[in-house]
Amino acid sequence: MTLDDHRSAAARLIDLDRRHQIHPYVEFDRLPVEDNLPIVAGSGARLVDAHGRTYIDAVGGMWCTQVGLGRDEMADAIADQVRRLAYANPFADMTNEPSTLLAAKLAELAPGDLNHVLFTTGGSTAVDAAYRLVQFYQHVRGTPEKRHVISRVDAYHGSTFATISIGGKPDDRVEYFDYLTDTVHHLSSPNFYRFGDGRSEQEFADALVAEFDAKVAELGADRVGAFFAEPIMGSGGVIMPPADYLRRIWERCRELDIVYVSDEVVTGFGRLGEWFASESIFGITPDIITTAKGLTSGYLPLGAAIVSDRLFDVIAEPGHERYLSLGYTYSGHPVSCAAALKNIEIIEREGLLERVREIGPYFIEQLRTLADLPMVGEVRGSHLMACVVFVRDQATKALYDESFDVGHRVANACEPKGVLVRPMVHLNVMSPPLVITRDEIDQVVAALREAIIEVRADLDALT
Repeated sequence: MTLDDHRSAAARLIDLDRRHQIHPYVEFDRLPVEDNLPIVAGSGARLVDAHGRTYIDAVGGMWCTQVGLGRDEMADAIADQVRRLAYANPFADMTNEPSTLLAAKLAELAPGDLNHVLFTTGGSTAVDAAYRLVQFYQHVRGTPEKRHVISRVDAYHGSTFATISIGGKPDDRVEYFDYLTDTVHHLSSPNFYRFGDGRSEQEFADALVAEFDAKVAELGADRVGAFFAEPIMGSGGVIMPPADYLRRIWERCRELDIVYVSDEVVTGFGRLGEWFASESIFGITPDIITTAKGLTSGYLPLGAAIVSDRLFDVIAEPGHERYLSLGYTYSGHPVSCAAALKNIEIIEREGLLERVREIGPYFIEQLRTLADLPMVGEVRGSHLMACVVFVRDQATKALYDESFDVGHRVANACEPKGVLVRPMVHLNVMSPPLVITRDEIDQVVAALREAIIEVRADLDALT
């Protein structure tokens, strides 16, 4: 295609998109002013737009393109399954080969006694299913009063009615929607950089645990059904848990008979160099793990709630004629499950977990070289999950006014340099494919450095 052909095709896509497609989390006031970026192709860690321009995708799609885009064996596995069996009823007394094999594989990979899998359509529905499984569990064991759920400010757990309620991102809790408020409670954000207030990391962790204890005492342990937590908060800004905080909360949950739900939609399948981070990194064996995203490397939608023997043996105890009214038309979809099985095979065969353990520290180390820039307040993260925090003043940690939308400005400045990062008000977050190279990491960091310098100059001129 000629340059004019690319421009014409891109303009048509942008126009059709603006007129007809509603995007998740769209800011409507941007639509008449700012064109969406029309992506038409991808390979490995790179994307191509309708103009023919190539970008390193440091976002990894949406935390999910683990094995990279454009893999023939993924396409072949999907096509083969479509030809063999494109769909099968997942309800009650029917199953299919890929979903059965995948359930067994997930039970093998999950820690502890998490041996039972309910397939869903994605991360939001996995967490929603976990929430309902907790309700089911508490009711059938004769403790229906244990219906309260504890979460945290800055948590993200999905966008269904239940999961957006359990989530605690302030920007997501807009006035135009309703939320569960009577049984969902939020503790303080574990953001040490923002809320440490001169305490040591251990002292901050102690305070968070004490807050949990106080909330349980206030509600009554006999009324608290579950605690939901991401091992590392993703969309809340890649917030690392301080010291031994999560382990101690998990221990409290065990002591107080509270279900611990670990939301590994982002951290699972290699993002931190492990299949799951809960036990391997944080010493936690949850009652339920939720997962999606890297489960198929984004090739097809699929999520799962992985449930422990401890819970399953109660809800499935024979002789009670119990009926689990929970599931989806596309639960255990054979094509999605075939994609997940091939994805896991690739991760195992290519040693991608080991690769992340080697290249992940390099990614974080190189990003931290940006800390010499006056606008960079903190670089945080682990392995291939990172965030750059932008501030107006490093010493006071004061932020720019939200109207400046600093994160978006930096992301926009990165685009002409061939790099995509994800803006979140005063943050840029990154979660590149596990196959990203050192050279591509260097290009990402170089583009960010140039972009941050440019944006700082623009903001200085404005302020």
